[in-house]
Amino acid sequence: MNTLEEAKSAVVEEFSMFDEWLDKYEYLIELGKNLEVFPVELKTDSRLIKGCQSRVWLDVREEGGRLYFRADSDAIITKGIISLLIQVYNGRTAEEIRQDDFSFVESIGLRENLSPTRANGLNSMIETIRREAEKNA
Repeated sequence: MNTLEEAKSAVVEEFSMFDEWLDKYEYLIELGKNLEVFPVELKTDSRLIKGCQSRVWLDVREEGGRLYFRADSDAIITKGIISLLIQVYNGRTAEEIRQDDFSFVESIGLRENLSPTRANGLNSMIETIRREAEKNA
């Protein structure tokens, strides 16, 4: 497994291949399609991320000192965003996640190229991942 810094750098590099944000949105949509199937029985209110305009479910399990995430959303762009976060943080220790500043999101220009409601949703996703890391630290 690559380091957290390597994973973030890879995302920045992938996004730098696209000149237009429309292409970056298409890439996000593709990432969302690659999420593992999220079991219907896990789509509970307790797994819903609060603060997202669309519905986003996040399931977290700790195994061997590492956190593993599964997620789903009813909106394709949002599903891509949570997929991107999972790509970077899945399998990391709680301490790695807690200490990270999630700055790669700024590096790829994601927040500034989202609508205000989607940007709020992104913030909620990040805060939920951080909160889960705090609970498991």
